[in-house]
Amino acid sequence: MTPARDPPLLDPRRGDAEDDTSSPKRRSLFAIAGSLLAEISLPKLLFAWAFSIVLPASLLGLAPLVATAWLLKLSKSAAQATGLGATFVLMIVVAAGWFGWRPLFRVAERNFWSLNALAIQPGYAFCREALRYLADRTLGAGANAATRARVRAISSAVAAILLSVVAIAIATAIWPASRWVGTAADLLDVRALVLPTLANAVVILGIYLAATALFWGFADALMDQPITLDAFDPAPAGPRWRIAHLSDIHLVGERYGFRIESGRSGPRGNDRFARLLHRIEAIHAARPLDMILITGDMTDAGIATEWAEFLDAVDMYPAIAERMLILPGNHDLNIVDRLNPARLDLPFSPKKRLRQMRTLSALAAIQGHRVRVVDRNSGNLDRTLAEALLPRRRRIGEFADTGSLRLAIGLGQLWDDQFPLIVPPAEADGLGVAILNSNAETHFSFTNALGMVSVEQTRTLLAAVERFPQAHWIIALHHHLVEYPMSVAKLSERIGTALINGSWFIRKIKSIAPRAIVMHGHRHIDWIGSCGKLKIVSAPSPVMGGTDAASTYFHIHTLAVNADGQLCLLAPERVILAGENVAD
Repeated sequence: MTPARDPPLLDPRRGDAEDDTSSPKRRSLFAIAGSLLAEISLPKLLFAWAFSIVLPASLLGLAPLVATAWLLKLSKSAAQATGLGATFVLMIVVAAGWFGWRPLFRVAERNFWSLNALAIQPGYAFCREALRYLADRTLGAGANAATRARVRAISSAVAAILLSVVAIAIATAIWPASRWVGTAADLLDVRALVLPTLANAVVILGIYLAATALFWGFADALMDQPITLDAFDPAPAGPRWRIAHLSDIHLVGERYGFRIESGRSGPRGNDRFARLLHRIEAIHAARPLDMILITGDMTDAGIATEWAEFLDAVDMYPAIAERMLILPGNHDLNIVDRLNPARLDLPFSPKKRLRQMRTLSALAAIQGHRVRVVDRNSGNLDRTLAEALLPRRRRIGEFADTGSLRLAIGLGQLWDDQFPLIVPPAEADGLGVAILNSNAETHFSFTNALGMVSVEQTRTLLAAVERFPQAHWIIALHHHLVEYPMSVAKLSERIGTALINGSWFIRKIKSIAPRAIVMHGHRHIDWIGSCGKLKIVSAPSPVMGGTDAASTYFHIHTLAVNADGQLCLLAPERVILAGENVAD
């Protein structure tokens, strides 16, 4: 008879401190940064910072010198153009400038936005949320909703003024070292250009930050502040739509793997997601669902094994898969390294493009024949996502196989061109879905959660919605539009997580607010409220709410249309997922 085996002193299935390396739930951000910075290769860090900050700043600061040097050369050539040869030279100078200014402008623009994502957006988010956090802590739990809204608005305005003053002070201090007019001879003296080009970049970004902080801050202060919904709409007669709203699944690629954010404070492996799909299938069989919407973060770090786990799990439930819609979250796109949140991703890194292509492939696999791509020129919805990607299928496959930098650059515009994705309403006054990509372009894991909806994407969204003037809409994105009137225990829970331009976006969709509802995830928070007439639904994570032994839940929302044509939100159905015994 074989003797009973003693239990291991350390059960590896339960994890240990190493699984908490990147978890802000178990460790402070300062502790994470301090311990990991000591492990980073200094040459690699210097190389990354050079390409992420120094090079973009140099190219941005050099742009005005190159532009003015060309203009001076042009004016000089024009003044001297008296003969046929001189005229020919002038034509060459004009042609060089005409064809050259576009690449120069693109270089300056690209590097400007790279620095904006690395420093400007995080700086504003940190300042705003730090003041709001202090204000919330000062008010305490007894303050009413109106007082909290007023203090939030004031905090935004104060943050804007403080940041603007600091930015102007920096720009003023650096201004004497800047130089805005260059000549051809100046451009040949590389050493003499170093200081003015960097000074130019600091001045440009300082002025931009001063203006943008005021714009963003006062837009946040003057907008309709978020208010928790105190009552749901009465049920009107007419059609209804049942939507299971999920978010932040964070699938991992290992059976006993722990999530980045939660570490051992969260679930291990993917068993809960499997049980979740089984539960949804039973609900759908008893009372059909119209849609299963997952608002981002299907994976924990956007790696291939995690996407494989997701697609394999969904393939087991075809009835659910054909009603499922997914969209990209920051963990699907912006996690540079699962184990090292201090690691930088270079702006031209093929790995960033690879994460985008993995996500795009998953979107096409789940809903490629049901969602449509908006034509940027005509606004038509003639092509499905599958049709739009078909001509690039071979190129995407080749890039995934080789990781070629050349192919990565060639696929750069493909990702942005697909959003928003639209599910048109079945009837003129039916329900459509607009799927947005709300992830900001970031290159640093500590800023991976930043969100922004681009001007072009918003313009395209509104153009698509206008084609269905009687329809009603779910606007689905990953990030929350604003920070909600809820107290948080730690500042790290709210820094850099909401849309940077959320107040602007709310204003842009204000005209369709009575017939639209926003659904999102990202914060793992169960919150339902409104900003003015716009209803907003934040989904809790049915996976990340606790350890395996803890119960989690999700909501099934019912939407309907009242006699005035407004989209109504009925009381949701809460579905509990019980915890499980995880002894083995």
